Amino acid sequence: MTHRATVVIAVALSVAAGAAASVAVQAYRRAQDVTQAQRALAKLQANWQSLQQRIDSEIRSFNGDVGFVIKDLETGWRLTHQPEHRFPSASLVKIAIMAACFQAVQEGQLELSSRLRFNAADRMSGSGVLKDKPVGTMVTVEALIPLMIAESDNTATNMLINRLGLASLNRSFQALGLRQTNLARKMMDFAARAKGIENYTTATEMAFLLERLYRQELVSPDWSRRGLELLKQQKLRDRIPAQLPPETVVAHKTGLENHICHDAGIVLTPKGDFLIVVLTRHKGPSKAAKVWIANLALHTYRYVLNSPRHRRDSRSV
Repeated sequence: MTHRATVVIAVALSVAAGAAASVAVQAYRRAQDVTQAQRALAKLQANWQSLQQRIDSEIRSFNGDVGFVIKDLETGWRLTHQPEHRFPSASLVKIAIMAACFQAVQEGQLELSSRLRFNAADRMSGSGVLKDKPVGTMVTVEALIPLMIAESDNTATNMLINRLGLASLNRSFQALGLRQTNLARKMMDFAARAKGIENYTTATEMAFLLERLYRQELVSPDWSRRGLELLKQQKLRDRIPAQLPPETVVAHKTGLENHICHDAGIVLTPKGDFLIVVLTRHKGPSKAAKVWIANLALHTYRYVLNSPRHRRDSRSV
């Protein structure tokens, strides 16, 4: 064998050995990745089980009736309790009204620039700033929707209900996929309530609406982004956000009536986002129910922050 042939063979063997080593290294790294992924999944599942145990303990401690949906928006895992149970919706119905308004604008049945006159009969007590405006004030639909959501303004809500009509809004709810959510009376209509006429919803349907907003599937991606931004402007922060770090972004809507206390929202964190909808019918003052809802949100927040995930920026919509 010539010296040149010996060199060629040696080079070939060296290349083959290098390639085999490279394949072996890649296989080792893949095996490591698989092992790490399995360990991460096991820890995530253990954390989820721990969260479930804490939530179960909270349920046993609640003095009243509760329905909720908690969902990890990355894994799709859910915790629920009486998710289909119907509760008086209080101001949670304003999320559905907002969605119906977006649908009406999309279909050309409503214009954001339309100006509605504030009449004396429109003035409603409870939440909101519009009730303090002079009779005759003209307000656009585009201004009424944020007032209804961020301020939970009852007067603004009733003006939108007057513009679209109860029947039309209920048809829109059905078209949006809501089967248990209805609008039977206006906000603060105590006479209707005394007759047993009530607005209802379920934790499942509020969760459904919120997740469609989050996934940018409600009416259109643009309307979904607008809706979620409005929910981020919610002024009342005494339930879901109450025990979370102040900088935590929460897109949510509260609801409160006598012995009824709700909150429904999306919590956006650097390690993952979660959905939490809690509806309660309680005894005594509402403070205990508010604290109870805040506890559920805090338990879920800690689960997300302590779980093995790839750190990322919160979803920006």
